[in-house]
Amino acid sequence: MRRLLFLNGIKAFEAAARTGSFAAAGGELNVSAAAISRMVNLLEQRLGVVLFERKANRLALTAAGRAYQSGLTPIFDALSSLTAQIMAPSSMRVLTLGVGPTFAMKWLIPRLADFSTVEPDIEVRITTGGAAVPFGDDWSCGIKLGDGAWPGLVAEPLFAADLLPVCTPRLAATLKRPTDLKGPSLLRVSHAAEDWALWLKAAGVTRVTARGTEFQYYGHALQAAIDGLGVAMGIRPYIDDDLAAGRLVAPFALTIPKGERWYLVYRSFQAGQRDFSAFRRWIMRAAAQSATRNAQRRDPLKKDPVL
Repeated sequence: MRRLLFLNGIKAFEAAARTGSFAAAGGELNVSAAAISRMVNLLEQRLGVVLFERKANRLALTAAGRAYQSGLTPIFDALSSLTAQIMAPSSMRVLTLGVGPTFAMKWLIPRLADFSTVEPDIEVRITTGGAAVPFGDDWSCGIKLGDGAWPGLVAEPLFAADLLPVCTPRLAATLKRPTDLKGPSLLRVSHAAEDWALWLKAAGVTRVTARGTEFQYYGHALQAAIDGLGVAMGIRPYIDDDLAAGRLVAPFALTIPKGERWYLVYRSFQAGQRDFSAFRRWIMRAAAQSATRNAQRRDPLKKDPVL
């Protein structure tokens, strides 16, 4: 028989550990902070283990508490997901994807018609995501840029995040070598200030600093480049379709790694779920196809970056 000690106490502990306070846990479980504290105390007594260090203004998990919470949260997530599945109408198959706005606009949405052809009964719902956004409780999966280390999540690589400048063909025709770049024409992205510095250093350009218009998202900077405002730092796979269509070109051959990759991220229990498995197979195949096309594509306007 399973030995399940005091499930209410376990729920109270997991919520307090995840949210960081008895008050927040109480709000989530619709009980008072004092009730959460009592249930956690009783759980600790029954386990014979201290789970929290009670400090003046905060809770701190003990080593045992951290180990317990790291195992409990995925279990409760899986239980919540399973409950939602059996409560949903049998005809409703929904997959919720957390993804940044530029990734959705520049790569994912243009390809979703293909997924709908392959899996017409699965509705994909896109919600706000990105590297700075925590993995949502209601997400089936997410797409994130980073180093692949997100505690509690499985991360499978999709794309290399390679960097290369892009602009209109007309502007590219005026750029013979990287030293022709001018700081005021180099469009910037506020959360990726290092991109231009990385590329210019790799190109051996020491006297140019990006000082062009700054945008919040890559998508804004890329649209500005399409409209002829300047040269944007392109990042794969955002620029793939614009390069293929000729809206943008890469004036120089030099491509450098950003030092991060794009990953499909999900909780381990999702791996066995039918709808997620179908989406995972599709996006892995689509990512591989994009990588193959990039390797085969040769832009005639590219020039040798050597000075």
